[in-house]
Formats: sequence, structure tokens, C-alpha cells
Amino acid sequence: MTFGVLAIWVVALAALALCARRSPVVARRAVVDAGSALWRVLPVMLMALPMAALLAELIPAGWAEDWLGPDSGMVGVVLASLAGGLLPGGPFVAFPLVLGFLKAGAGPAQMVALISGWAILGMHRTLAWELPILGGRFIVLRLVASFALPVLAGLSAELLLPLFPGIPLR
Repeated sequence: MTFGVLAIWVVALAALALCARRSPVVARRAVVDAGSALWRVLPVMLMALPMAALLAELIPAGWAEDWLGPDSGMVGVVLASLAGGLLPGGPFVAFPLVLGFLKAGAGPAQMVALISGWAILGMHRTLAWELPILGGRFIVLRLVASFALPVLAGLSAELLLPLFPGIPLR
């Protein structure tokens, strides 16, 4: 069990204790709501995690390392930022894919750029939500103004990597 998972369990159990302290009814309702949310998310997770593992095996040998590897530099960071922006789906798709790319030889800084591109640029959200609600001019302004952010995140991660030598990056 990782530190992050352990921390989430501690926070969840502390929240449950506070709910129970307030009222057993509140605690019961929170547990029911959590179970309901888990029931909705579980089928997605059961498909997304194996899908990512299978896709990682389908990545051609050397491709991830050549294009998105630690030595791909600025080109790899920009490509990862663009790929992240075009990556469809939610976190149950994006994070397992990043794990697959890391296992296939992608660099951690490039994957920071990919996740940042997914979170900031997100064309699937842009087309489905922003375009119909906010219009094309706003989208162009937002994308142009924010495109540098995933690239800067990837380059910053590259600079920060030496400060974290003991962190396993899968």
C-alpha cells in the first residue's frame, strides 16, 4: 500500500468518525452514498485498468521511448502536451494510459506534460461543453493562452527530477 492510498484511507476514516460523531444517521447516509458512488465507478475501473495494461503491451517496442522518452527533450514534452490535449476520456482512462506509457519507456517529465495537457487543454471537454456554451472565440483565446502551461509543467518536471532521486517512477 502506497503512502497516498494510506493517506486517503486515514482521511476517509477520520471523515466517517466525524460524521458518526455528528449523528449515526449522517454516518449511515455517507456510507450509503459512498457505496453508491463506488458501484457506479467500479465497472469503469474494472475495464480501464486492464485496458491500459493491454494498450501498454500494444505500444510498439521503442516507440514510447523514442518519441516520449526521457531523452526526447522539448520535442517529447510538446508532443506529450498535444497528445494529452487530444486524449479523450476521464481519469480512469488517462491515468492508466500514463502508467502504460511509463512502463513502455516514456519519460516522467513527458508524462507530466501529457497529464497537464489532458487536464488543461482537454479537447473532449472543449468540444462537448465549451464550444456550445462559450463559443469559438472564447475557446481560441483559452487554448492559445493556456497551451504553454502543459509544456512549462513538463519542463519544470524535468528540472525537478534530480531533487527526487528516491521516488520510483514505475
